[in-house]
Amino acid sequence: MSEVLTATASTSRELIAFRIGEQEFCVDIMAVREIRGWTPATPLPRSPGYMKGVINLRGAVLPIVDLGVRFGLATSEPTARHVIMVARIGGRTVGLLVDAVSDIIQLTDEQVQPTPDVASDHVKNFVKGIFAIDGRMISLIELERIVPESEAEAA
Repeated sequence: MSEVLTATASTSRELIAFRIGEQEFCVDIMAVREIRGWTPATPLPRSPGYMKGVINLRGAVLPIVDLGVRFGLATSEPTARHVIMVARIGGRTVGLLVDAVSDIIQLTDEQVQPTPDVASDHVKNFVKGIFAIDGRMISLIELERIVPESEAEAA
């Protein structure tokens, strides 16, 4: 039985890495449907500060979450250099605004370190773990926590 657990624990997975400011983050590549250039979003009244608004994605309304604002980082107004990662979170499709997508990383669960205790609860809410690769520190993001299921969780 322990052989099965060992094989499962060392399963390799692919992640897509992206930048917000000088920091690097990554998410499971299987959640990302496409990567597209920045399109100005139509703001929605009374939406949370991290919601940039909505865009038209081939006839569907796609909400855009500014990940920099969501993570509490300094952000700038989006430019043509920014990208939107279209991701499937829970049962919803959401656009995630980031500065740039950097690369695809393959790693095992053993390479991921737990989020340090010195991190704030706000950070721990989104960051599943941290790993070092090629001299870079990259935070693994828990996508399900990016967009709350209800307004109660957003408050």
